[in-house]
This record gives sequence, C-alpha cells and structure tokens, in this order.
Amino acid sequence: MPLRAIAYVSEALPARLAGRLDEIVDDAARFNRLAGVTGVLLHDGTRFLQYFEGPADGVDLVYERILQSRSHGGVIELARGAVGHRQFPYWAMRWLPVDAERVRLLSQADWLGFSRHMDAGRDAPSAIDLLDDVVRPLVG
Repeated sequence: MPLRAIAYVSEALPARLAGRLDEIVDDAARFNRLAGVTGVLLHDGTRFLQYFEGPADGVDLVYERILQSRSHGGVIELARGAVGHRQFPYWAMRWLPVDAERVRLLSQADWLGFSRHMDAGRDAPSAIDLLDDVVRPLVG
C-alpha cells in the first residue's frame, strides 16, 4: 500500500490549549492508530510543526481533522507527497518540546521528496534529517 506524508507548521492558540496539549495529543494518537497514521508534533510554546505519514486515506482523514482543529491556526503546508517507507513509525502521535530556533530551521529546511541527505553525502541536512535529530534520542 503506497504511503503518503504531510508536514506543516502552524500557530498555537494558547487560550484554546490551556494545559490541554497532552489530552489533545492522546486523542489524536487514538484517532491516528485507527487511521494507520504515525507521526510527531513539535511545539515551541507558540508554534507547532507536525509530520505524519500513513496510507493516503488515513493521511487525508487526519489532515482534515487537523485543519478543523481550534487549538491552532495559520496552517502552512511545508510538504505533501508519497514516501517509500515510514520515516517515523514509532508513535501514532507524540508531542515533543523544542525551542523556537528548531521550529524555524525545520520550517525553512528542504522537505522536497521527504528525503534524507546526510547519508547521501550532501552538505546540508534535509528536513527529515533534522527531524530525525530530534526524534532519534527518544527512540529505543
């Protein structure tokens, strides 16, 4: 089954979150499991950056739910497309605290094709490489 992925950045709406981020992410993880979607959500206190992947129909359902969410606004899609395999199969959804600079760097990184560059000998890491740097220490 072909896999799809989406990455986006958005502005958190603190009044809507009000200490509910864990609850919102737990609910998203339950929904994502049913949809066959895995992913990670980074939060710097004011912005979100999310990457998620799975079967096309599951990704579409999850993204529609994200777009309807009232806990954030100003969604900017960074990338959408096919992936050959799951890049981050570890969690149905998990949020990780990061600093604003990390979100900025990821927002401006190369998301083209959801590819990895560091192993390919390129000078600059891709967005997936940078995201992997955040996720890897928490896995295994």
